Amino acid sequence: MARGIGIGDLVAITATVRRRVTEDRVSVSIPSYGFPHSIIDHTKVKKGQQIELSGEVTRMDEAGGRVIVDLGPLVTVDINKIRLVEKYRPPKRKRPLRDMVD
Repeated sequence: MARGIGIGDLVAITATVRRRVTEDRVSVSIPSYGFPHSIIDHTKVKKGQQIELSGEVTRMDEAGGRVIVDLGPLVTVDINKIRLVEKYRPPKRKRPLRDMVD
């Protein structure tokens, strides 16, 4: 896997604010994603300001260098445009799979 990123990891994408759509929604431009994306934002961000979006990796295409991230809708971006925030850790089993012999 490239740069230690795998499925289930929490990653961050730095997006640029394009414009304010409504009072509580902002249109952002995500690098290497060819479509505008709208997010809910209650802060007062300005046009051109950088904003960080975070989500989980759902699929990976290692040959193409692309990653699908769940930001609400699924967004496909290049793997070099994301930053690892937290590695996925599977839950620990509390009981053994089979009963112990007395």
